[in-house]
Amino acid sequence: MIIRDEAAAFKQLQHISYYRLKGYWWDMQFDRVNHTFAPGSYFEDTIDRYNFDRQLRLILFDAIEIIEIALRTKMIYHLSQTYGGLWYKNDNLVEKKETFTKQLDELQNEFNRSGEIFAKDFRNRHPKANPDAWIIFEVATMGTLSKIYKNLKHQLPQKSIIANEMGLNFHSELSSWLESISYMRNIIAHHSRIWSRNMVKRPTSPLNPPHQWLQYSITEVQAKKPFYVITTMLYLCNAIDPNNHIKSKLLQLFNDNPTIPIYKIGFFNNWQHEPIWK
Repeated sequence: MIIRDEAAAFKQLQHISYYRLKGYWWDMQFDRVNHTFAPGSYFEDTIDRYNFDRQLRLILFDAIEIIEIALRTKMIYHLSQTYGGLWYKNDNLVEKKETFTKQLDELQNEFNRSGEIFAKDFRNRHPKANPDAWIIFEVATMGTLSKIYKNLKHQLPQKSIIANEMGLNFHSELSSWLESISYMRNIIAHHSRIWSRNMVKRPTSPLNPPHQWLQYSITEVQAKKPFYVITTMLYLCNAIDPNNHIKSKLLQLFNDNPTIPIYKIGFFNNWQHEPIWK
């Protein structure tokens, strides 16, 4: 690997570990057994990729905030209106009761650990009471929200209403998307690499989505790369708030980094001509 500025590289390696950067230069090697780099491999290009990935994660975290808050709000509103504030403790509303018990424990533990003033105040004033959904769900993680939604009985009208309000025709599609987005959120929350990553959780393809989506079939490579999850996140943000700025921020990031090969995260095959990305 060629280092243009050794002093600057030394400073970078003082606060970014060598092993962390390895994921950004992995494809620059033509011999990955002996770690031999291809001609024209520059350390500075690795740092550019690293910084691009960091900025990408910040934008995606903003998108996840929009999705998570909307999901939380809709679950609280629609289910509490019909089944009362303690609906989340009603095992008659779920598909799998053994899963329900575990999810309820996770939800309660998150509330018990919370340092939020309203959570501490409720625990102090009502040590033996169960908080209503609009209280306890405010500290629920995206993962917990996703699991609770997925386990709701499929025939509940509220489950379909929530999916419809988030722009999808079927609750099974929303469950799949939320699971993939929760996985992405965990990556971002741990400051892990999105760059050139294969996604373990992949969202299902929606059937006749009512908002702008993809007109061409994606490749297998795109399906397993961040591109597809990122596109589902953009779709949900557009359905929730048509005035959001997620797409403009992503496009600006891509435009500001023209030398970054974004096909490494699945953006190829004329992605910019897709209706949702225009």
